[in-house]
Amino acid sequence: MRAVVLRSYGEPEVLGIAEVPDPVPGPDEVVVEIVSTALNRADLLQRRGLYPGPKMADEIPGLEFAGRVTARGSRAELWPIGAAVMAIVGGGGHAERIAVHERQLLAVPGSVGIEDAGAVPEVFLTAWDALVVQGGLTSGRWALVHAGASGVGTAAIQIAKAIGARIMVTCSGGKVAACRALGADAAVDYRQSDFVAEVLAATDGVGVDVVLDVIGGSYVDRNITCLAQKGRIVQVGVMGGGTTSVNVGLLMPKRASLIGTVLRARPLEDKIVLTRRFAAEVLPLFGATGLHPVIDSRYPLERIADAHRHMEANANIGKIVIDVAAP
Repeated sequence: MRAVVLRSYGEPEVLGIAEVPDPVPGPDEVVVEIVSTALNRADLLQRRGLYPGPKMADEIPGLEFAGRVTARGSRAELWPIGAAVMAIVGGGGHAERIAVHERQLLAVPGSVGIEDAGAVPEVFLTAWDALVVQGGLTSGRWALVHAGASGVGTAAIQIAKAIGARIMVTCSGGKVAACRALGADAAVDYRQSDFVAEVLAATDGVGVDVVLDVIGGSYVDRNITCLAQKGRIVQVGVMGGGTTSVNVGLLMPKRASLIGTVLRARPLEDKIVLTRRFAAEVLPLFGATGLHPVIDSRYPLERIADAHRHMEANANIGKIVIDVAAP
């Protein structure tokens, strides 16, 4: 099969397409013929040698996919041959085929379609886990989400509105209108306005219940200032730097929490539990409330380097889809 192969680190030019052996399913695994996948910031970091993955993912990146089941292991029985499925994985998604534990798979929502579903798993699972599972966001509460026009940000806006919560996002000026159109109660151009002041004004000085942050760095103390009593910051990325000083004195009086989290490094058992809960609680919302991946652009697998360049330019609103095969 063809796959994106990463055999050295550096600029997008190090990415190549190569023939590699087809995956063989283990007893509880299925093989999926991939139709669509997508690009994530983690793929950019991995290309530079800054985010190593499992052994298989050291060579074949890609954290999500959608496709059809083509083979099953001896104990796999949840999915029939030909079933349209999608999943978040530790790596290997930028290829024509992948072997995955059957309980990691999700049914492709009929309202989305298999050609777009490769852009669903990573961002919707990440946003839902951060905001709802770990952040405790519920109807009527406020969330603040940074990088609101990113894949995770656009998923977070939709999830918050689907559960009846209120959400403010930060983004660059050219993306404010898109975030508001998607449903954000407020969108702040971080280059022109102080998001802390905007949060406190919007919440009558109370603050937000949950912050979903992909920035880190100097944002940490500012996020704490934005929090309501017993609020939670869920840190899912560190685009602004992973090392910073934190004023713990701001955190303590609010009895607030700063939670660090990633999906990729979790044990298989944890990923399965999260996936099954997502299937029960979130998948129905795709049809009922119109949840959908916001797709910025599409690239064929052969142009994976161009897709990386587009994301690095920070020009995208939503997901960058990689088309692997015809729907």
